[in-house]
Amino acid sequence: MSSAAETTLAARTGEQPPPDRPRARLLGGLLATAVAVAAFNLRPVVTSLGPLLEEVRTSLGMSPTVAGLLTAVPSICFALFGFAAPGLARRFGPTLVVTAGMGAITLGVAARSFAGGTAPFLLLTAVALAGVAVSNVLIPVVIKRYFPDRVGPMIGLYSMALSGGTALAAAVTVPLTDALGGSWRLGLGIWAVAGGVALLLWLLTVALRRDGRAAADGRSRSADRLPILRSPTAWALGLFFGLQATNAYATMGWLPQIYQDAGISAGTSGLLLAATMAIGVPVSFLLPNWAARRADQRVFVVALACCGIAGYLGLALAPAAGAWLWALLAGLSNCAFGLTLTMIGLRARTSGGVAQLSAFAQGVGYLISIPGPILVGRLYQGTHGWQVPLGFLVALLVPQLLIGLRAARARHIEDEVG
Repeated sequence: MSSAAETTLAARTGEQPPPDRPRARLLGGLLATAVAVAAFNLRPVVTSLGPLLEEVRTSLGMSPTVAGLLTAVPSICFALFGFAAPGLARRFGPTLVVTAGMGAITLGVAARSFAGGTAPFLLLTAVALAGVAVSNVLIPVVIKRYFPDRVGPMIGLYSMALSGGTALAAAVTVPLTDALGGSWRLGLGIWAVAGGVALLLWLLTVALRRDGRAAADGRSRSADRLPILRSPTAWALGLFFGLQATNAYATMGWLPQIYQDAGISAGTSGLLLAATMAIGVPVSFLLPNWAARRADQRVFVVALACCGIAGYLGLALAPAAGAWLWALLAGLSNCAFGLTLTMIGLRARTSGGVAQLSAFAQGVGYLISIPGPILVGRLYQGTHGWQVPLGFLVALLVPQLLIGLRAARARHIEDEVG
């Protein structure tokens, strides 16, 4: 980016332009690394719990319904705290808020491993997920603000690191727990170390960029507000996000149990969940790059929905016979998360617009997704099988496909709200 362009961008966003080119490259590399490490920490809070859910339930005395509530806690926290993220970003700067988010993740993951009952465990999980929520919303804003000409590649890096952290937590949590003596508390708490690394990186980024001072610019706080409720594209993205989140969190929360009920061991079921997430590592890097090059993204909406329908039907009809195939198809379907983030970055012209759109789409989306994992648990408890819960997930993919076709059209929310 030219010096004139950097100055223009700084005037629009309220950030100070990089003082020189070598420093700008250094800060850009540091920020890209911080984004990737933060993304790595956004899902182990959830996916490290799935393979150990039965042990946690037994230890803390949770019923299947309460365990279903536990799988819905991410959606509740993401909705509640995600709506607050743009206001926090306007006041303190997005990088400072993401830094606080990394602190909350580290604290919550470490502390919940000492919880003596269900209520403290849920509360401390919520603390960690609050950090995940604000980071979910604001990392795309950081990308739009500091990498405006590389949105696709940076969203790809973000999505790939997120998928990598998700897959690694699912794959190694059980063997790591066994290596640490078999206690689920150590198996879950060890992931606080990765959060601590991310926190240190973001503290360094904030110190070097001095973003808190730059964010106090009043022009930035007032210019970024849009009447986003008037935007059909924003509503379509919110609904699409909610439907894909319902399927994603139901999958992450219940897939190991589905396989264990089919006679597959806990260790192998963890590996299958890891495969579901691992397929997202290369796809989540490539998909945003492909999607950002097209005027619209409808072909990707259709492809991912079809993968989900095939995967869930396979899990319902022959979970053990085609276990690896169903895991991979479900994982491809879950790449709709990265596609949604890409569309959020493309559907607004400015970083302020992306902040509002990201908060709105994720906030509305996660509100919509709250009942889904709970209902899956209730259906499982009521029918003592997985055919009905999985049929419910298949049915949700139909409106996800139809609404996604609307969200994928080439539009900008600023044009829609006038």
